[in-house]
Amino acid sequence: MTRGSTLPAHRLPHLTGRLPIPAQTRTPPATPVDTFNTVPAEEALDSLLACLHSPCWARRVVDHRPYPTVDALLAASDEAAYDLTAADLAEALAAESLPALPADAYEAAHLALDAAHAAYEARFGHVFVICLDAVPPAEALDVVLESIRSRLTNDPEDERVVAAEELRRLARGRLTAHLRGAGL
Repeated sequence: MTRGSTLPAHRLPHLTGRLPIPAQTRTPPATPVDTFNTVPAEEALDSLLACLHSPCWARRVVDHRPYPTVDALLAASDEAAYDLTAADLAEALAAESLPALPADAYEAAHLALDAAHAAYEARFGHVFVICLDAVPPAEALDVVLESIRSRLTNDPEDERVVAAEELRRLARGRLTAHLRGAGL
């Protein structure tokens, strides 16, 4: 037994002179990476130089825009940091400041840290850099002092590699914070 349609076919009347209502579409808000991709190059460079003072690094990151995601931007930032020359590294290190001590650090800690920084700068010719992003604030002083003391035993080439890695981590953390704050 064959069964046919139970409903008759309906035909729509011809609607001349009438326009369909367009579908309502929302444009999603711009993400921080979208903003980074579209701001003028000079503005993007200035934002990046606040993360790491290396014009070569910043130019390389800006020149490869647009980035599809934050992860892609951070990967490009890392790659550009890995490619810093010795001169680029020296320029970036010259603009860095010493890690800040917690506000409640005692005077002896300031003296110990000042002495360790002086010894480090005398040995390597640049300020000590360290990324403390994953370190609880209460442990920062101990980590900085321990790191300076252990890194003072490095030969200059090994320390250049360690300092470059710390700069890369600092740049990544600063860029992430900048993106989170939609500063770009």
